[in-house]
Amino acid sequence: MKTFTSEPLIDIFTSVQTALKDSESVTFEILNPDAKPGFYAGEILTIDGIAYVYRSYKALHHFAELVFCRMLTPKIASEHTIFVTFVKLDTSDSFHHSEAKEEKYGTASPFNRIHKNEEPTFLNGYLRALRSVKIKEKKRILNLGINTGDEFDLIRHLLRPSEYHSLELVGIDHSPSAIQTARERFNEGNALFYVHDINDLDSLDLGQFDLIITIGTLQSTSVEFKPLFASLVQKYLTPNGAMILGFPNCRWMDGEMIYGAKAPNYPYSEMSILIKDLYYCKKYLQQKKFRVTVTGSDYLFLTATKIGL
Repeated sequence: MKTFTSEPLIDIFTSVQTALKDSESVTFEILNPDAKPGFYAGEILTIDGIAYVYRSYKALHHFAELVFCRMLTPKIASEHTIFVTFVKLDTSDSFHHSEAKEEKYGTASPFNRIHKNEEPTFLNGYLRALRSVKIKEKKRILNLGINTGDEFDLIRHLLRPSEYHSLELVGIDHSPSAIQTARERFNEGNALFYVHDINDLDSLDLGQFDLIITIGTLQSTSVEFKPLFASLVQKYLTPNGAMILGFPNCRWMDGEMIYGAKAPNYPYSEMSILIKDLYYCKKYLQQKKFRVTVTGSDYLFLTATKIGL
């Protein structure tokens, strides 16, 4: 067990990374963040002649994430200190590594274990976007890459039953098992789901929508990103329609959402492609007289509403 006292964070960071090379976990003793509320990061509290640097639980959780670890529940070490244990995540346990084609995102896949609605950073960003587009005023909503329907479920929770049942919901995904689950979850009679290639929307004759939502789908390698996006804006939005686009700035490993987009050929998070695609959508929509905002962290939400509404 490593005991950290007044070492700078860079030394602790290096020590933990070194320890994790040869072990599945590392435990260290630090000042209990509850011992002296009101301290700021880096302040020192001397206890029994030992100098401890104050660090919050938030900082510890971020630290664990950065070294691809899960932080276990701290244990009391002494009156003023705690033992903190980081356990390595199984970074190979991820749907990103799946070789499946048709059902990579199906109900039997690792992706099905992910519940975005239970992740505060996703939930907060998506709810903010729904309120920004005035979800209560929408009538027809299209979701591309709906999977099992989590984004519709949050709309159902946000609205009163009468408001929700007045909506017409349409969800499209290429995964048959995911769509079957969505149909079972949303059986109130106001939702239609299609197993279909979203590059070929025209063959479905869907009409126009007051709101189009797509979360983590436009950047898929199977999607013709720019042509599809332009088609959505020009053909599938009503004149006063709105859009919510979600761009993942995270990865999923061993059940944990890890901050930072992973680009090909980089061993670390690299966001150039993410920023380029997001900026393209923002400029395109602004040219079409939309007011555009970008919010979020682990998921970046681009919200577009018509200027003047």
